[in-house]
Amino acid sequence: MKSALKFVVEAECGTTKARVSSMTLPHSCVSTPVFMPVGTAATLKGVLPEQLKALSCQIMLSNTYHLGTRPGADIVSDAGGVHNFMQWDRSVLTDSGGFQMVSLSKLSKVDENGVLFQSPYASRKLEPADDKLPDVEMSNVDDLIADNNLNSKDFLLMTPEESINIQTKLGADIMMQLDDVVHVLTTGPRVEEAMWRSIRWLDRCIAAHKNTEKQNLFAIIQGGLQPDLRKICCAEMTKRDLPGFAIGGLSGGEEKSDFWKIVSFCTDHLPKNKPRYCMGVGYATDLVVCVALGVDMFDCVFPTRTARFGTALVKSGGCLKLSQQQYQLDFAPIDDDCNCYTCKNYTRSYLHEVACQESCASTLISIHNVAFQLNLMESMRNAIRSGTFPQFVCNFMALQYPTEDYPQWAVDALSSVGVNLKGV
Repeated sequence: MKSALKFVVEAECGTTKARVSSMTLPHSCVSTPVFMPVGTAATLKGVLPEQLKALSCQIMLSNTYHLGTRPGADIVSDAGGVHNFMQWDRSVLTDSGGFQMVSLSKLSKVDENGVLFQSPYASRKLEPADDKLPDVEMSNVDDLIADNNLNSKDFLLMTPEESINIQTKLGADIMMQLDDVVHVLTTGPRVEEAMWRSIRWLDRCIAAHKNTEKQNLFAIIQGGLQPDLRKICCAEMTKRDLPGFAIGGLSGGEEKSDFWKIVSFCTDHLPKNKPRYCMGVGYATDLVVCVALGVDMFDCVFPTRTARFGTALVKSGGCLKLSQQQYQLDFAPIDDDCNCYTCKNYTRSYLHEVACQESCASTLISIHNVAFQLNLMESMRNAIRSGTFPQFVCNFMALQYPTEDYPQWAVDALSSVGVNLKGV
């Protein structure tokens, strides 16, 4: 398959699986490891595109389901695509809508054809006894809508083909395949069914993807917490010579001891010359550990969501809950070493006053939190290039956990790639 992506590994850690690469996309060149801020509905909550550019962000994420539902792919396309629509001239990755099978499970139904969603914006919602869409054949959807006096515009049948159609209209640099997503703690035959269906849906996405010279399609590895299924999925999906591969179906409440093992297993079985994207990961410890395990790309709503609750991310201790009384007379910036707009202009005292009270607090703290994530990734890239990444990991973890109460899962994960946090 033709690719609108050029991926070059520039440096590798001599101890861990961490690496630095350049990923050239139609709208920007992205250095990895990279964190992608999430602008679900073509906006990063509380942050303007020019503010995001000032932080040297090269790529952000938007969501196919939400944009496809409101305002609709045709409107975004008529505006010149998602880049013009939100005034963002750098790269965009669009999630396929698969995750909403879990997050909006009460409003969805899945079969081999695709996923039927009732819009959360619907003026009148279907209210079945079990609080879920009834178990009907997709071919009978029109009857379901008519029988319940519903508006057909309030329903979206997301097939693999429709997911690609929407993402093509959005104009994303990277499009994700529609995958069959089940909750990570699901057990039994449904996990294997979802894995094989994701492979079949990938082939349908590939067949529907026509704009290969301007847009890239990534596959998503499924298989739950079962290494045997993950191995099959990696083997099958990598037969399709796609520009990149994602590790899906994690960060949904599983034990971290299971999480890191699946991440490491997948990076071992994915191509070395393609980007590896671990979906939904955004905590600082997770980012550092997963980079050590060989992951190149990440996304998460965490930096902006936690900002809306008045929490700022910092290296020492992990976070500051600025609404707490201890910051009322603290006239230092959030972080003396941070060069973001917020830290250059505002004190903890001011942010304490407005946190969780004024809308500007969400903007100011979000700017800092996104800067924190992007600076963390840049620091890791610099450490990998200079050959000091293992020491960087130890220093960073010591700051995050001043009493050295490191999470055991992180100790084990880092030990598996030659980094010993406890010096034993």
